[in-house]
Amino acid sequence: MAKELKELTPRSENYAQWYNDLVIKANLAENSAVRGCMVIKPYGYAIWEKMQQQLDKMFKETGHVNAYFPLFIPKSFMSREAEHVEGFAKECAVVTHYRLKNDPKGNGLIVDPEAKLEEELIVRPTSETIIWNTYKNWIHSYRDLPLLINQWANVVRWEMRTRLFLRTTEFLWQEGHTAHATREEAEEEAKKMLGIYTEFAEKYMAMPVIKGIKSASERFAGAEETYTIEAMMQDGKALQAGTSHFLGQNFAKAFDVQFTDQNGNRDYVWATSWGVSTRLIGALIMSHSDDNGLVLPPTLAPLQVVIVPIYKNEEQLRKIDEKVDKIMQQLKTLGISVKYDNADNKKPGWKFSEYELKGVPVRLAMGGRDLENNTIEVARRDTLTKETVPCEGIADYVKNLLGEIQQNIYQKAFDFRASQIREVNSYDEFKEEIEKGGFLLCHWDGTPETEELVKNETKATIRCIPLEGDKTPGKCMVTGKPSTQRVIFARAY
Repeated sequence: MAKELKELTPRSENYAQWYNDLVIKANLAENSAVRGCMVIKPYGYAIWEKMQQQLDKMFKETGHVNAYFPLFIPKSFMSREAEHVEGFAKECAVVTHYRLKNDPKGNGLIVDPEAKLEEELIVRPTSETIIWNTYKNWIHSYRDLPLLINQWANVVRWEMRTRLFLRTTEFLWQEGHTAHATREEAEEEAKKMLGIYTEFAEKYMAMPVIKGIKSASERFAGAEETYTIEAMMQDGKALQAGTSHFLGQNFAKAFDVQFTDQNGNRDYVWATSWGVSTRLIGALIMSHSDDNGLVLPPTLAPLQVVIVPIYKNEEQLRKIDEKVDKIMQQLKTLGISVKYDNADNKKPGWKFSEYELKGVPVRLAMGGRDLENNTIEVARRDTLTKETVPCEGIADYVKNLLGEIQQNIYQKAFDFRASQIREVNSYDEFKEEIEKGGFLLCHWDGTPETEELVKNETKATIRCIPLEGDKTPGKCMVTGKPSTQRVIFARAY
């Protein structure tokens, strides 16, 4: 195990390679036989399950319910909303036939040319079209509104350059799709869900984010407004951690979804959609982990505590087992997930390295001296420090420590992000500063031409127009034209 850790590329040497090494060595995921797709391994999927369970609870607390819609979307559906099809056309996987047959020439299986579909099917890149076609049958009156639906699913967006969790051809996500009687209700919903994502990112992922609005060119295809949360990774690059879209009446008009209001008038409904995906696992890794492996916030760690015995003989192990069994029951009573690793096929040092690599927040170790003194060694993953404490009251001690670790991980990420936010007033200064990474607060004249120029020349994009903070007007750093407020530029994943 020590040898494996040495093979983990240091962040300072090659951040991208460090990330890939860590995903593989911590057994989170691996590349599959299908190019651009990944296999999410049990430990990686356990993290996703923790995320999914918490988000699902938060969605349901705000009145949303889960449903499931087809993986396949008729091609004609995609073309009904012009901006939507334009935004996704180049990423769509298309099903054209429904049958294979044996090659008469003996070359294995071939596509049966006589099994061509009358209409091609798109493998779901996102579900607005199939869902709004369905909503037409569900919505007739104001009594049917609001309709608050969420779906946990997989999607396919054909990618040429992929990276595990961050960008793959197929990935897992949730997508909320809601319908409302008024514009105000829909806009409120879009902002509310951005708030849910913000709370989840900061309270559970221990990842500080900035809430904002996307520029027109970065907006979701078919939306009138896209709200976003943007996070800062340890290499100074931004990562879009979640988006919530106000869709206006665009999809309702495309699929003729109308309702009768309380005055008997007919109108199109107002819509939102919002989602986060398994790229949050990538965000979690890059926000907190170090050269020793994963650093997981206790709220999302599949395993919060591991206990390792250190013994000289079977009699000593038996006594440690008895002691640990009581401690485990106390921890479980407090809702703490714990594992006792007394397997005899690996030495304690190997186990310590393994659980450090996997980011288990707290490690407890008990040896012969601890038995005599009624103590136990407590090691923190976030600070790599350890201390010996009494066994009496250990469960409450660990519970408080987990809370402290959660807060410390967040504060560390917050302080790092704060050090990476800088105001820039000229384009020459911008070109120098962007090479250092970070969030650059700059004035922008609001035109797509200026935005495109900066992107082409520096590879930096407008991550968001912040919803909070300084709204002081100024002059565009590129053109000198009036600017209503500073926006955030950064290079991003």
